Amino acid sequence: MKARFTDEQIIAMIKEQEAGEKTADVCQRNGISSATFYKYKSKYGGMEPSDPKRLRALEDENGKLKKLLAE
Repeated sequence: MKARFTDEQIIAMIKEQEAGEKTADVCQRNGISSATFYKYKSKYGGMEPSDPKRLRALEDENGKLKKLLAE
C-alpha cells in the first residue's frame, strides 16, 4: 500500500500546527481527519525532516535481527 504523504510532508504538517496554526485548518488543507493528524503527531512529533530515514533504517535492521534470533 502506497502512503498518501511522505514522512517529510507529515513532519511539515506537524510543524505548521506547532507554529500556532489551528489543527482544524491544517487538517482541512491536507484533507485528513484530526484523528489521523494526532496519530501522525504521536509517531512523528519532535522529529526533524532527516529523522524518518534513520528511523526506517533502524526498523529494518531490527527486523533482520529478529529474524536471525528466530532461526
